[in-house]
Amino acid sequence: MSTLSQELETVRDWLRYAVSRFNAAGLFFGHGTTDAYDEAAYLVLHTLHLPLDRLEPFLDARLTHAEREEVLDIIARRVNERIPAAYLTREAWMGEHRFYVDERVLIPRSYIAELLRDGLSPWIPDPDRIETALDLCTGSGCLAILIAHHYPNADVDAADISSDALAVALRNVADHGLQGRVNLIRSDLLSNLTEKNYDLIVSNPPYVTAMAMEELPPEYRHEPQLALAGGDDGLDAVRTILARAAEFLNPEGLLVVEVGDNRDATEAAFPRLSFTWLSTPSSEASVFLLRREDLLAAQRVAA
Repeated sequence: MSTLSQELETVRDWLRYAVSRFNAAGLFFGHGTTDAYDEAAYLVLHTLHLPLDRLEPFLDARLTHAEREEVLDIIARRVNERIPAAYLTREAWMGEHRFYVDERVLIPRSYIAELLRDGLSPWIPDPDRIETALDLCTGSGCLAILIAHHYPNADVDAADISSDALAVALRNVADHGLQGRVNLIRSDLLSNLTEKNYDLIVSNPPYVTAMAMEELPPEYRHEPQLALAGGDDGLDAVRTILARAAEFLNPEGLLVVEVGDNRDATEAAFPRLSFTWLSTPSSEASVFLLRREDLLAAQRVAA
């Protein structure tokens, strides 16, 4: 047993130690937590198999020798290898929903998930009216699963170009008991989809610009670059989606796409489109909404 493990006895001791190590190492937090304390609390509680929302009752509990070694190991891996916490624990949370994740998929953190908490109200006033939906670039399947939860009548297609990602999505769909409602499809954006029409299409596509890709913190380099890189201006996938989305939308259908910090570039690239920019609790104008009619109107002007 290491000297350090002998010196640190309680959950409080290990929490303090983890926060100090994380801050000293200059770790980047952006995969579910926002600072060293929250990440340390999560990793310690998870490793000890304690409730993630109940730290206080356990602060002065002493760890066994085996538990101390386990906590020391996960803290060391987070610091030395800069592996995001979600990959260390093999889980990510969106609200009350837990998802399995590993290095085959982007760690779930979409602003669209925040919008789905209110069912995209007021744009979708009646959740029961959504009968068909598509999650494009589904990755772990998290948005498709949230859509199925929020729109009980929806048959949901979840598409991704990565077979590895779809294998992870398959596990999550099964974990949530949604095998009969969420359909996984391998497709490069819309290219392999049938002529099916949707009431709702959502997409969190790759949108990191080439310059930003070069400056990513080490934590992001553990994620699939295919799921991050959006080309020089971050809009390669967005262009393809906007070019064809109207073909796949029902007359009253909606398209919701996340573009991160690329609002200005998006508006400059598509001056004929009347974007509606949606705010979430943690973002301003990172997600746009378009009606099918908006897309068709822009096409008519271009013609």
